[in-house]
Amino acid sequence: MYRISQLAELVGLSRTTLLYYEKLGLIKGERLNNGYRQYSEKDAQRLVLLQNLQAGGLTLKECQACLDAKVNREVLVERLEQLDQEIEQKQNSRQLLAALLGESSLTDWHESLDQLAPEAHIEWLMKQGFDEKQAMRLKWLSKDMNEHERYMQDFDLIFKELERWGPGSESDTLKALQKVPNKSMTLLEIGCGQGIATELFARHTDAMITAVDNEEFALKHLMEKMQQNGLEDKITTVCADMAKMPFETKSFDLIWSEGSAYIMGVQNALKAWKPLLSEDGVLVVSDLVWSTDKPSEGALSFWKKEYPDMVSVSERIKHAQQAGYEVIEHFSLSDAAWEAYYHPLIERLDTLKDKLIDSPVLIDFENEITAFKQRANEFDYEIFILRSR
Repeated sequence: MYRISQLAELVGLSRTTLLYYEKLGLIKGERLNNGYRQYSEKDAQRLVLLQNLQAGGLTLKECQACLDAKVNREVLVERLEQLDQEIEQKQNSRQLLAALLGESSLTDWHESLDQLAPEAHIEWLMKQGFDEKQAMRLKWLSKDMNEHERYMQDFDLIFKELERWGPGSESDTLKALQKVPNKSMTLLEIGCGQGIATELFARHTDAMITAVDNEEFALKHLMEKMQQNGLEDKITTVCADMAKMPFETKSFDLIWSEGSAYIMGVQNALKAWKPLLSEDGVLVVSDLVWSTDKPSEGALSFWKKEYPDMVSVSERIKHAQQAGYEVIEHFSLSDAAWEAYYHPLIERLDTLKDKLIDSPVLIDFENEITAFKQRANEFDYEIFILRSR
């Protein structure tokens, strides 16, 4: 026989818990003449059995039912399913915590947040110590906050020797320029990079050009090239975020953005840049689009991760019209424009393979190049010439 304190110590429960169990009828103590309770070995073993049943995730009420009658298998099946769900949730929680600590990849997590809560995601990244420029690069390039620094080092190593940072050609740029009604203008180029298109504008128009990029070294390279060619008087460079440009409304007759509007989202760019245009001003913007209604599974899988906002030409035209533009014309970049970017990129990667062993950057670019080689007219870069209404 055990006094309540002895029983509590034996089974590892508190006196209060034992009194509660007795109230429920799980154990049956005998009160002695001196007022103390005592419990039998049967009570002790019943409590041990109860604890073992509770370890299976059963509620106290369900445990009592199992003690007093035949086990209800339906209850056990329900509890097992619930436990499996809880285990899965705990495993997911652990995986996320481990990834946040750098033990595994955060790519899927970042991509999911970009879809579900893009603004909150960027704000959170900035609270973790990334500035806005780094946060946007993480969103589109590294996609893993723990790998970002190394990723960008390898990325810059690749691109510092490349003139083009995306598909394009002089002939396609000039073709679009010919569609612009007025060549004597104030021109804003957004995402100018190292100034390939900028030089064309300076040579083929009378425009006063404002070239914007958020890479200071690119702007420096641009101006050095313009000075060598005697074109610097026509160009002003501004290092700024394309989403927060320091210009007055109706400042420009023409805004030009090749291959960069996706960074802030094309629909956002169409709305944000329109107030900067003068009356009947023109926006020229290029974007990666689907050129078929039924792309292959491989292409869909790749671009769903790399550019989830990718739509068809007709859909992008609707976006432009909804934002208050008239479509003057649109056309796809030539094959030469793709080769002008990918051929030098492939050669550059070949020279750096030994330095980029196991680099996520190398893997990402190899996947992109594979998608390019297999594109089979499934996707294109489309240039849209739009007039503000």
